[in-house]
Amino acid sequence: MATGGAAASSTTCDTESLMVVLPHSFPFIGNALLTGIPHDGNSLCYFLLICGLRRVKDPLYLADAFAEWHREDPSVQLIIIGPAVSFFPSFISRADGVHLLKEIPQEDLHAAVKKCFAVVNSSISEGMSAALLEAMDLNVPVLARNIPGNAAIITHQETGLLYSNPEEFVQLSKSLISDPCLQRKIVARAKEYVTKHHSWEHERNAYQNFVLSLH
Repeated sequence: MATGGAAASSTTCDTESLMVVLPHSFPFIGNALLTGIPHDGNSLCYFLLICGLRRVKDPLYLADAFAEWHREDPSVQLIIIGPAVSFFPSFISRADGVHLLKEIPQEDLHAAVKKCFAVVNSSISEGMSAALLEAMDLNVPVLARNIPGNAAIITHQETGLLYSNPEEFVQLSKSLISDPCLQRKIVARAKEYVTKHHSWEHERNAYQNFVLSLH
């Protein structure tokens, strides 16, 4: 599998699971109930896909495979957050375990990312995904479609997981859920990568140096 990004230093791990213990209140973002989304905080595992619902983002790419996985394991849930398109709600209503949530305020989105198990990217084409970088900075695992833009910021099995098809996404997700050592390594190295290469301070300094070079 093609990989990208910068490898980080080795990270020790123990047997303590990094599986997020979701609070009972997760389906409440701000003061709003995420209607229709189960919220048994002791057992459910939420994956979050944040995107504009456009063809290039391919938000339904994983829907069928995820629905099949959900029928096998009802604890897994995929929440897609983005502006609604007319045919999406009717399609998703037929996909078990897949939920569509319209756009929410930035602060609520930030809270949702922190509470989910993993952030997902399914784009056909991508530049540098802000959603992935934010999740990496917040110590949340990321699973992204193996395209050049995503591979540029994710090293497979080091700072995240890259998949080439929906079936591989399910396989890698299952591995991530069952392997606390892999979870710990990915979260730690992703945080190191983002801090080193994509921090606001780093970006600001790089821009300032660029401006100074023009004089």
